[in-house]
Amino acid sequence: MVGPDGALPLPWLGPLLQRALQGPQAHALLLHGPQGVGQFELALTIAQAWLCERADRPSSEPPCGVCASCRLVQSHSHPDLLVLLPEALREPLGWSNGADDDGAERATKKAQPSREIKVDAVRLAVNFAQTTTARGRAKVVVLHPAERINHVSANTLLKTLEEPPGAARFILSCAAPDALLPTIRSRCRSLVLGLPPAAQAGAWLAGQGVADADVMLAATGGQPQEALDWVQQGIDAASWLRAPMAVAQGMSGAFASWPLPRTIDALQKICHDTLSLCVGAAPRYFPVASLRRGAEPAALHAWMRELNRVARHAEHPWNAGLLAESLVEQGRQSLAVGTSVHSAP
Repeated sequence: MVGPDGALPLPWLGPLLQRALQGPQAHALLLHGPQGVGQFELALTIAQAWLCERADRPSSEPPCGVCASCRLVQSHSHPDLLVLLPEALREPLGWSNGADDDGAERATKKAQPSREIKVDAVRLAVNFAQTTTARGRAKVVVLHPAERINHVSANTLLKTLEEPPGAARFILSCAAPDALLPTIRSRCRSLVLGLPPAAQAGAWLAGQGVADADVMLAATGGQPQEALDWVQQGIDAASWLRAPMAVAQGMSGAFASWPLPRTIDALQKICHDTLSLCVGAAPRYFPVASLRRGAEPAALHAWMRELNRVARHAEHPWNAGLLAESLVEQGRQSLAVGTSVHSAP
């Protein structure tokens, strides 16, 4: 969202916001691209622009950030804006809107927060879109991440996208558009988000207090928000650069404080970059000097298959510590053919 100072939430969103506001107007907009590049922030800023009430503001310009409507969006209390998020993302994203009324029931059952956008929430959004606007601009529904709607929820949403109410507008943001029904994608105007320029993303990370921002940006494949999230979870550049040698030595304790999904992701990237060296390609996530040469590609492929298999269930493992130890040991065996760390020329 644009604040009272007029600044965008992320500096690289300016051209994308301009494209969204200056392009053909549609009742549904689909934002898609890699995770960690500001999809949710862009969706909220577009919604804020659609609802902005500054009289002399052209519709193709960013929201003013100071009118009553903009301030309501900033305080998460605009009556014409509904944001649908899975339960598991509401606290991390700092957004709660009452779209799901089963919080007390979930707390009673001590169940894990849902990672899906449930059909009841989508039905609430449909009803919300059909009501009269409170402030006369539009009714805006933001769904993030849109790939988290299940099949029943998707069909419920599709009916509204096929015959949208006059004042209703939808913004769907996602990292996996292929997971959406083709009929939903076909009813949305598409806007693709790419990775931000490395220099701009690195400068933003440095401004957030991230040391060795270039290392963390490479570690996350160029996704600055993901890099910041990693650092906030205790994964800094020094521990990242030590990770390949820790695996080569079977030191699973080096990952003891890491969330299991992060550990698996790191192991996948170590395997990927080591395979890249095997075929004479440049590594993507680690400096060459931190990687071990000479491993057998067949062993690395077997390790990668196992990592990909367990990654599908990484959020709810039976025993995270034992699983991480097993995966690191398999990595040690896969890298054991190498006898020395390659030094950069």
